[in-house]
Amino acid sequence: MGKMLRSGDVILTEMQFIDSPTIKTRPALVLFEEYDNIVVAGITSNTSMEGIPLTRAEGAMKESVIKVNYVFTIAKIMVKKYLFSLSSAKKRKVYDQLVEKLRFLKE
Repeated sequence: MGKMLRSGDVILTEMQFIDSPTIKTRPALVLFEEYDNIVVAGITSNTSMEGIPLTRAEGAMKESVIKVNYVFTIAKIMVKKYLFSLSSAKKRKVYDQLVEKLRFLKE
């Protein structure tokens, strides 16, 4: 994928889950890109999971949840497609929740 990805972009990417050898294609939220590695937060259509709601009106294929408790790194070559970008307000919610989860680091 040639497009320079930015924080807040939602992408379709291949990912391997810890509990399975299978590689699946799933949506994810770009947190940042560096040296052809992309740090992302997972997105799930299981709306009963904890996270930040992502609606069809915002661009999601189905009602979903951004899981800020599921952050991982992928290689840029695993990205299949750029889907859409979050609004500034939604990016702020993601950032605020990430900071809240990491706040103990500054103690």
